[in-house]
Amino acid sequence: MVHTKATEPTVGTGATGTPPMLRCHPDGRRVSDNVPKGARSAAREVEAAYMGRGSKLVDTFATLLYRATDDDSAIGHASVIVLVLLIIGGSDANPAARRHGQLDVNHKKQPLQTSRPYNIAHRGSNGEIPEETAAAYLRAIEEGADFIETDILASEDGHLICFHDVTLDDTTDIANRTEFVGRKRTYEVQGVNMTGWFTGKYNILTFDEFILIALHADRVVGIYPEIKNPIFINQHVKWSGGKKFEDKFVETLLKYGYKGKYMSEDWLKKPLFIQSFAPTSLIYISNITNAPKLLLIDETTVPTQDTNQSYYEITSNGYLAFIRKYVIGIGPWKDTIIPPENNLLGPATDLVARAHALNLQVHPYTFRNENSYLHFNFHQDPYAEYEYWLREIRVDALFTDFTGSLRKYQEWTAPHQNKEKKCRGPPA
Repeated sequence: MVHTKATEPTVGTGATGTPPMLRCHPDGRRVSDNVPKGARSAAREVEAAYMGRGSKLVDTFATLLYRATDDDSAIGHASVIVLVLLIIGGSDANPAARRHGQLDVNHKKQPLQTSRPYNIAHRGSNGEIPEETAAAYLRAIEEGADFIETDILASEDGHLICFHDVTLDDTTDIANRTEFVGRKRTYEVQGVNMTGWFTGKYNILTFDEFILIALHADRVVGIYPEIKNPIFINQHVKWSGGKKFEDKFVETLLKYGYKGKYMSEDWLKKPLFIQSFAPTSLIYISNITNAPKLLLIDETTVPTQDTNQSYYEITSNGYLAFIRKYVIGIGPWKDTIIPPENNLLGPATDLVARAHALNLQVHPYTFRNENSYLHFNFHQDPYAEYEYWLREIRVDALFTDFTGSLRKYQEWTAPHQNKEKKCRGPPA
């Protein structure tokens, strides 16, 4: 759990010693109107086990408990409570856990597929379930994700947590909680003053819990954590011994055995990509881990948070040739690769071709099924978008909010053949 100062209560922590909970915002990001029945039943069975009415869980198991509000039928008003359970149990895993993709870490598993572009669950299956929650990751694994992706921030007292924003405004109901009005702050984040309720004192999924979800999957599932806002974190969070955010990030990965170069034996056992928008962070950690890293790329006019170079400069041939000494690929915003105009695709840039010429993989973000995110060229068909990016642009992986639809497309067009491992590189 993320620890807090004793004088400051955490969201949802009762006086009875019940597990701390964070209520997701009822108007939050794209929560499906109909909660999947499988997720509901899994949550109920896990809750029963926690209350002593079921079998023991695997050593650590996290899930999400759904509870409908009184106006459950109202669109967008399903109340979702994130309940992280840390239960120390025996080796006999709960049957519910087995059915929902959770097994003992020592179970012999189906290996990671390496014969087609990777399906990366962006913040979990967050097109269906609130982002960066245990249930979103469990759902993504169930739907066939190759990697589950998360953003790593740090709490005020140095614990690493899975959360995208430096404020809590967008994904929790904190703005409506009068008991936390005194915690509103204004900080400079990436050169912009931001006012809100900043993360660091609330019980959100921890980095350790995220890793354990992947390790307890019934097949090999990779993890794809981001070093999020390292400049801001290193300014506001201090660790003993002069350690930096990046040091704690890598220490956590090493603790669970994540190591090895891309496609090495160690890597295939516990697949990992490390990502960041901050190139200096990736260069720094290259001295303490040989795990594969990718440089994320924003819109070309945006400056990086650590070098003040624009991403236009970052995508130059000279810079790509420099950074390839530290990374195996880039993760560009898809509109940086193909700039749209009036929601129609323009001509593709040569970024993918230039990256592949340097033997850099390209993992663009983010692919979403909602019509508002699909360019008119695809006629409201996410499968047409997958077809274009995988067959025409020939990228090496996709970040998607809808893991299941990408998996369906890939099974239709390139069924998984688990006969031999193929080292994936740029197209010939």
